[in-house]
Amino acid sequence: MTPFLFLGGFYVGWNIGANDTANCVGTSVGSGLLSYRGAIVLVSLFVVIGGLLQGGNVAMTVGKGVVEVELPQAAVLVALISAGVFVTLATVLKLPVSTTQAIVGAVAGIGMAAGAPVNVGKLAEIAQVWVINPFLMALLSYAIYRVATSLMRRVRYVELWDRLMGVLVLFSVAYMAFSLGANHVGTTIGPLVNLGFGGRWLILFGGLAIATGVLTFSRGVTETLSGSITVLDPLSAFSAQAAAAMGVHLFSILGIPVSTSQAVVGAVVGVGIVKGIRAISRRRVLEILIGWVATPTTAGLLAFGLYRLVGYLGGA
Repeated sequence: MTPFLFLGGFYVGWNIGANDTANCVGTSVGSGLLSYRGAIVLVSLFVVIGGLLQGGNVAMTVGKGVVEVELPQAAVLVALISAGVFVTLATVLKLPVSTTQAIVGAVAGIGMAAGAPVNVGKLAEIAQVWVINPFLMALLSYAIYRVATSLMRRVRYVELWDRLMGVLVLFSVAYMAFSLGANHVGTTIGPLVNLGFGGRWLILFGGLAIATGVLTFSRGVTETLSGSITVLDPLSAFSAQAAAAMGVHLFSILGIPVSTSQAVVGAVVGVGIVKGIRAISRRRVLEILIGWVATPTTAGLLAFGLYRLVGYLGGA
């Protein structure tokens, strides 16, 4: 069973990399400052670094905070597969969904199916952060864009302005990738932590799984976020990514699994508000909002039903 568990964990990490890379590079690729190929190499590196340095806090929350007792190995495997399949489908459809919501929903669903005590208080705390997250990022990106615009107006030479923007965008991509690793490596390995696995090697395993998804299957969702919500210039791309990275990093330190998709979409909307509400594609935002509601619910129900079916057939 153990090899299948790690294959399931790797599959979840691969899905996170495939779907959430857009949250790190979509705005920069959309602004034309970075090529997709160069961006994903940068993300792959900093995802692993972020996971190694700060991935443990979220891993404990997902592994021991949602369901406080050790689950059967079959239950953990079903949770990993359920979350992974849902995110794979979303990635194929080029929809930026919350992989965090998928895995948390799946773990909660499995806990209920297995009759294990689910920490409702912890789930409520996580859900509250999910609601606050996009609004907080919108306000933060709005503020960063205003301040950055004021400062950059003082740069009179076009060549210097271009160089500064290039540096700022590279920094924001690297920081967002670091924050993705700090938060989502814990999401990847959290179910395995529930079974008692741990150590630096497990965190590295999660980081490499995400990096593999980044390098192999991340282009589609990146195209969705690269300009379909609002048209981005380099300064707005930096502002959105910097705001999202700061928010996700803060929640990672607090051990709270959050959605980088929510963070980036909220930040992009915040920048769009500066340009006027008509600059925002309300249809695309509505589609993404529906996905956020459907993700934890669908993943949880899928995990619950699949585990009950496995149990009925005598496999758990």
